[in-house]
Amino acid sequence: MTGSKYELYGRPEKPADVNQEFMTVQETAYVLGCSVPTVRRRLKALGIKAAVGRRIKTSKQDRLDIHNASRETPQKRHRLAAAA
Repeated sequence: MTGSKYELYGRPEKPADVNQEFMTVQETAYVLGCSVPTVRRRLKALGIKAAVGRRIKTSKQDRLDIHNASRETPQKRHRLAAAA
């Protein structure tokens, strides 16, 4: 059985407009087709932090960065690092 916090914040949700400037993490997960924890991990890896209890909003550029980071597989990053 899922908890009430998961019901509120753990599921992707469809945004009103997929081209809007700012989205919540849940809306971002829906647009990118991944889970909310994945979006949070990728935001953390990009250095975007939020205080506890604060709502995170992503911009169009943030979403593009998350998408591009997801396209880089560990093998591809390894090859790029070896070539440099």
